[in-house]
Amino acid sequence: MDLDVFVSAHRAEWDRLDALLRRQRRLNGTEADELVALYQRTATHLSLIQSSAPDPQLTGRLSQLVARARAAVTGTRRASWRDVARFLGQGFPAAVYRSRHWWVPTALISTAVAIVLGWWIGSHPDVQATIAAPSQLRELTRPGGEYETYYSSHPAASFAAQVWTNNARAAAMCLVLGVFLGLPVLLILFENMLNLAVGFGLMSSAGRLDTFLGLVLPHGLLELTAVFVAAGTGLRLGWTLVDPGPRSRRTALAEEGRAAVGMAIGLALVLFVSGAIEGFVTPSGLPTWARIGIGIAAELVFLLYVFVVGGRAARAGETGDLEETERSAFVPTAA
Repeated sequence: MDLDVFVSAHRAEWDRLDALLRRQRRLNGTEADELVALYQRTATHLSLIQSSAPDPQLTGRLSQLVARARAAVTGTRRASWRDVARFLGQGFPAAVYRSRHWWVPTALISTAVAIVLGWWIGSHPDVQATIAAPSQLRELTRPGGEYETYYSSHPAASFAAQVWTNNARAAAMCLVLGVFLGLPVLLILFENMLNLAVGFGLMSSAGRLDTFLGLVLPHGLLELTAVFVAAGTGLRLGWTLVDPGPRSRRTALAEEGRAAVGMAIGLALVLFVSGAIEGFVTPSGLPTWARIGIGIAAELVFLLYVFVVGGRAARAGETGDLEETERSAFVPTAA
């Protein structure tokens, strides 16, 4: 293809399209039809140039022109409160519900691992000696020691914000790093369970397990559930690379990845609630039964939200992905 001849033949069309896009007033019907036709022709011209006679300067100019025209033809969509309501009422709970076969076993296995590790630490003084010196362990576990004062060592609001930020980061890392076949997710999950097991083991060996549970359960039930959901979803995302099912690997990864990003936002809201409980309820002067009751209530509300609201939305076809009109088109593949 002679590029100079091609440019001379179509420059007037490109200039006309540019002029229409620069119009300050609203286009009339004839001009709008002309804009659509010129957009389609210019997109074809760009494709021809890219495949037959690539020229960086011309390709860049036409790419910008086609992008502007596409925005003018299709319009731009702005987020609205309807999107927020759909996400919280359907998308997020449905995505969590669809991942239940991954995060529920993750929760059960992880809890069992934490209990076994905690028992091992609590029943073996030699293991405890590798964690800290005996004097330090006594300071950690004594009444009014560091385990108890940890939750009241900072102002409640700043402590809740710090806890929320740390937990949201851990959940996001589980979701994002799942693409690496889930291996980093297992490491993050093990570190969390090990930290829990150390506290469990040390406080139980000091005969203060009830105090430890009274401090952990109010916020820990919801917090750990959010971490388990993130970890299970991350593992599912990693498995999608191995077995994408009837979809192409690229399509499957895109769909599950978009749902995972949405879940990161939803889980940040869940962790905000658990952070507020940890900052304001856990160190409060409420009786232990009341603090644990608040934690159990928050956990039950979340589970009902997922299995009732999310289950209903999932059975109606909701996946947590973008709406069909917002997704890129894809070519069907044979199973």
